[in-house]
Formats: sequence, C-alpha cells, structure tokens
Amino acid sequence: MKKPSPLIDPFNRTISYLRVSVTDRCDFRCVYCMSEKMQFLPKKDLLTLEELDKVCSVFIDMGIRKIRVTGGEPLVRRNILSFFQAISRHLISGKLSELTLTTNGSQLARFAQPLVDLGMERVNISLDTLDSEKFKRITRWGRLDQVLKGIKAAKSAGLRIKINTVALRKTNEEELHKFVQWCGDEGFDLTFIEVMPMGDFGSEDRLDQYWSLKDLRTELTKKWTLEDLDISTGGPARYVRVRETQQKIGFITPLTHNFCESCNRVRLTCTGQLFMCLGQEEDADLRSALRANSENDELLRNRIRNAVDRKPKGHDFDYSRQKILGQMPRYMSHTGG
Repeated sequence: MKKPSPLIDPFNRTISYLRVSVTDRCDFRCVYCMSEKMQFLPKKDLLTLEELDKVCSVFIDMGIRKIRVTGGEPLVRRNILSFFQAISRHLISGKLSELTLTTNGSQLARFAQPLVDLGMERVNISLDTLDSEKFKRITRWGRLDQVLKGIKAAKSAGLRIKINTVALRKTNEEELHKFVQWCGDEGFDLTFIEVMPMGDFGSEDRLDQYWSLKDLRTELTKKWTLEDLDISTGGPARYVRVRETQQKIGFITPLTHNFCESCNRVRLTCTGQLFMCLGQEEDADLRSALRANSENDELLRNRIRNAVDRKPKGHDFDYSRQKILGQMPRYMSHTGG
C-alpha cells in the first residue's frame, strides 16, 4: 500500500500533532474551563473508544507523530485504559513517537503505573494553586490533597511531569515564586498559560482574570535568573531555564504573543468534530465519516485532508482593547485543552 503524503496546511505547516478529547466530563469545575452546572453530552453523541482508536490510527497513518489525550478529565472515562492499550501498539511499531496525557491529577494515584506500563513517559498536570482553600475555589469540587497524592504516584512511577498553571490575576499572583521553588525542588518543568476567552461563563469576567505573561515574566525576574532557550517541542510555548533551579519554564501566550505561525496541530473532540484551530469555529465532522462505512477509511481520510486544507492562519483572541475579541462560545472542556 502506498504511503499517504503528509498533512500540510495552506500555510505550508506540516500537521504532526493531534490532541484528542476522550470525554467532556470532569470531576472538577474549574472557573476558567466550565460552568458549575454543566450539561454534559449524551453518550450516543460520543465516539466509542473503538472509534477513537480507529480515527487516531488513521491520523497516525497520515503522518501524525504525537498524540496528547485530553478531556474534560480523560481518566474519568470508563475503561479508558483499554484505549491507551490499543493506541500503544503504534508506539511499539514506531509509527507514533509520543503518547501523552493532560490531566487534573485527581485519578493519577490509580492510573500512573498502568500508563507507564503501556509506554507513556510523561504527563502534563493542570494545577493553579498550592493552597487548599484556594484550590477549592478555583476547581469548585476538587481536593488538593488528592491531586498531590496523584502527582507523587506519577513521579514514583517514573513519569516526567510538567505542571501547567493558568495565570489568574487576583487569584494566584502571590504564589508565583512558590510555584517556581516547588517545581524546582520536585524536578518538574512548569508552564504558565494565559487564560483564553472560551465558553459562556456568566459571572466569570475574563478580563478580570487575565494576567499577561509579559507582566508575569517581569515579576519572575525579581527573584530568578531566566535564560532564554532556543528549543522547540512542537508546541506553542517559549522556554527559559531558571539558573538557580535548572528547571525549564514555558510561557504559552495566545494573547500577548500569537504563536500561530508554527502551529502543527489539530484537535479532535469526543464527538468526532475536528477543529483546525482552537480559536476558530470552523470544524469538520469526522463522526459521520467514521460511521458511514466502518470497513473503508477513504471517506475519513478525505475528510481529514479537506479539513487540513481549510486550516486558518491563526486565531482571533484579543484582550488588548479592554474588551474580549474572538471569544469562543464552546467550552475548553468540549474542544480539549
């Protein structure tokens, strides 16, 4: 069989990275991610784990080299290990170079070792505060001690850990240096992320939450020596090394610095929608192609290729005029982080 040509978008960017949301459900209700009273999708609308395996396998055959599994919280999906077990065959064959996970850490005490056994080497853990009471306010339902237990289990299992922290003005500003010190002591990399204008949150004011990473970095330099790193992980972050701890810190800045010129990814939702850009509404329906003919992948392949051919140059997120432009009505939990 002839090897398919690589996925290349209209701006000559090779698409090699797929982010896959396996569920819109989560055991937390973080204030920047979802409403406290979420209406989750009916089961019939979700791709089955077998369908997720099939569409991921087709993407891998078309040149995807890295898959990150997201949610919601991916580890709350029933029988999720069977999906990881199925996809791990591509790690063994060498077709897939990396299978990773973004998680809130709540279920890692149970899943860390099995994930390592299936070939996973690293995880991203979302954590926005090291204060128990503040953690309850941010996540609404979460318990910090449960997450810290999961992080400890992941470290013990041998997973490399990166902590993802959303920069929230008036919420975790005073913990900035504490986070750097804690991650340095534990041997974790750390990435700060600007809050993005996604979802209809009613009382949650995005402008009030927004903390520019330009300002955050200036604050960091008051205590730490930051050395710019000329490295690329295929993602949107720009990196520095902290001389005092030797850890790596990343900055994901969709608002203060548009990183779209190097975008190499597309996002698959748990319902089979393919979003070519996190900050645009245009999508492609892969679920109907999956279910139209389970024996022939050609319709699915064509739909993927046509979608990549429509990938936009970039998003339209903007807070610069003291109002939110480019806001997406869908929740981050639906698209996948």
